[in-house]
Amino acid sequence: MKTIKDFNFKDKKALVRVDFNVPQDEQLKVTDNTRIVAVKPTVDKILADGGAVILMAHLGRPKGEVKDEFSLRHIVDEVSSVLGKEVKFVDECVGEKAEQEAQALQPGEILLLENLRFHKEEEKGDEGFAEQLSKLGDAYVNDAFGTAHRAHASTAVIARFFPSTKFFGLLMAKELQAIDKVLKSGERPVTAILGGSKVSTKITVIENILPAVDNLIIGGGMSFTFIKALGGKIGNSLVEDDKLSLAIEILGKAKEHNVKVYLPSDTIVAESFSNDAERKEVDIYAIPDGWMGMDAGNKSRDQFNDVLLNSRTILWNGPIGVFEMPNFAEGTIALGNSIAEATKLGAFSLVGGGDSVAFVKQFGYADKMSYVSTGGGAMLESLEGLELPGVAAINK
Repeated sequence: MKTIKDFNFKDKKALVRVDFNVPQDEQLKVTDNTRIVAVKPTVDKILADGGAVILMAHLGRPKGEVKDEFSLRHIVDEVSSVLGKEVKFVDECVGEKAEQEAQALQPGEILLLENLRFHKEEEKGDEGFAEQLSKLGDAYVNDAFGTAHRAHASTAVIARFFPSTKFFGLLMAKELQAIDKVLKSGERPVTAILGGSKVSTKITVIENILPAVDNLIIGGGMSFTFIKALGGKIGNSLVEDDKLSLAIEILGKAKEHNVKVYLPSDTIVAESFSNDAERKEVDIYAIPDGWMGMDAGNKSRDQFNDVLLNSRTILWNGPIGVFEMPNFAEGTIALGNSIAEATKLGAFSLVGGGDSVAFVKQFGYADKMSYVSTGGGAMLESLEGLELPGVAAINK
């Protein structure tokens, strides 16, 4: 893997693709700077070498139009604060103005370009636009794992113009190593926890990880499709009726690969999809009519805990209950505690996927996991076994 550790950036201008698609409040102030913090090691290394950094990023979905609310000028102060250095800003990313600012940049300085997606050519993967961007730097660094699954001009096409000076940033390298650890080089037993609402969104992930894992825990809304397929009564619980035969097929494939599948044995049910609804704990195969499963029950939590404490590598993608509602968050909290304890005992734990990442941040588990991925879609596609365009571009 070609990373920035393999190159000395002294007197070089590094064009660094980062993922600064950060959440903002109504005043356009950054409310979560995790993605900015994540690229600091890459920026620090280039500056320490005596190089200059030109940051390329997108924000929101302006769809090729210049819209002030999506301007990166609103996040300059936050980027400067996190990087501990004044960050210059240019209100263009290509053309004469951008080229002049890039040319004037001195070693040790940082320049942030305007939103790449103000140009429709970015998302189209336009080669001419990529070539214009490439004129700004001497080397190209991709440190934007969150957009690595997009074949955009700044993530995949631009690398062609840097045949010998293209590298992965330190964040990208960590993301790829974490996924590799789960799928290839992790210490066994390997346990994957897949939660969330639908089986359909995780089919290819399940099929791809079966040869790599020893245990598969299936929880959340998707578990009810499996329970119904196995003959259980699931009341009004979430279900994909058109995926019942697929669920049986997946269980069969797991058996072929000697993977032990763990489904919840009990569930906390409610009379309606509401935090204040009446609730009780029942056998997951015997949910009364008019009730719906909302969280994993106590027996399920204990069973999952036993599996996780005996695991050496853990992948967690998706919650096992409606954690957004406090009364149905206990199962996912218990799962978080189990993974944190296993990690403390020496297991490697990787958390990825929007809802799981939201959970670990909201409930304070981020520092208790080995690695929390910054890219939901990119991580899912990696777990599906797909080579991401942004990764392929550096590896060529």
